[in-house]
Amino acid sequence: MTPSVTLRTPDKAPTAVPQQHKKAELTLVSRSTQIKERALSLLFFLCAIVAVLGVVLIFAFVAVRAVPLFKQIGFLNFIAGTKWSVANSQFGVVPFIVGSVVVTAGALAIGAPLAILTALFLSEIAGPRARAVIRPAVELLAGIPSVVYGFFGVTVVAPLVGRMFGGAGFGPLTAWIVLSIMIVPTISMLSEDALDSIPMGIREASFAMGATQWQTIYKVVLPAAKIGIIDATILGMGRAIGETMAVLMIVGNAPQMFAGLTKPIATLTSQIVLGMSYATPGAFQTALFGMAALLFIISMGLVLTVRILSRGKRGTYDA
Repeated sequence: MTPSVTLRTPDKAPTAVPQQHKKAELTLVSRSTQIKERALSLLFFLCAIVAVLGVVLIFAFVAVRAVPLFKQIGFLNFIAGTKWSVANSQFGVVPFIVGSVVVTAGALAIGAPLAILTALFLSEIAGPRARAVIRPAVELLAGIPSVVYGFFGVTVVAPLVGRMFGGAGFGPLTAWIVLSIMIVPTISMLSEDALDSIPMGIREASFAMGATQWQTIYKVVLPAAKIGIIDATILGMGRAIGETMAVLMIVGNAPQMFAGLTKPIATLTSQIVLGMSYATPGAFQTALFGMAALLFIISMGLVLTVRILSRGKRGTYDA
């Protein structure tokens, strides 16, 4: 008797249709993703264009409003003139440029070392508890409105300066003290970021060579973070030279050349604010727009300097 053999029907081979469906779904997903990415890229590009256009339009508006004065008295007479008299149509901005430079330089001379040493303490020396107290306090200084700094200068610093050196106390010295406090957060926080970006291996190599902590800070960490600290100082300079309200309240606002630490002076920003409130269309108003354009160019120069220095810093610690 022959044994019966049961023939097993082989399973059906998988067809290619499901794979085609998967490919189609993947294609649809990839197209949808590409559309979203292109839309987001376009959105980001438009935001960047708006920012650039905002800067260009502001500068163009200020420059166009200042052109009539340049045609009337000449650009060189404007930026090189030493006399400012609205009644006599004399619009020389040298006293205001000198006042801005004096106020900014003095504030940097006091505030920059204070801010850099604060950043060194927070980055290299302070423990977690001290850091938790000091860093928020420094950051809080950046959030105080400038009018509060100005009020502090008027009610506390100016009377103190007046008692010590004579006069009313309004002038460059008072501005130096107040502005030096105002620029500490900017320089300190950016300098601390520059110090923290230095690889720990550089410090460990210095310690391995037998250097002390102070020698490592002075001869290794500070030179390595030099460019970042310079960037922070320049940005602090921009903060000082562009400050308006606090300076307006404490420098005395006298359109005259610098004559002493306690003698009233005026800056570009303070004169613009004072004049805009009562300037009527004419030469005086266009002169204020010219001062605004000059201040804009100075700020652009500071930002460009930071960009050039930062570009030279790239690739230093890639290894």
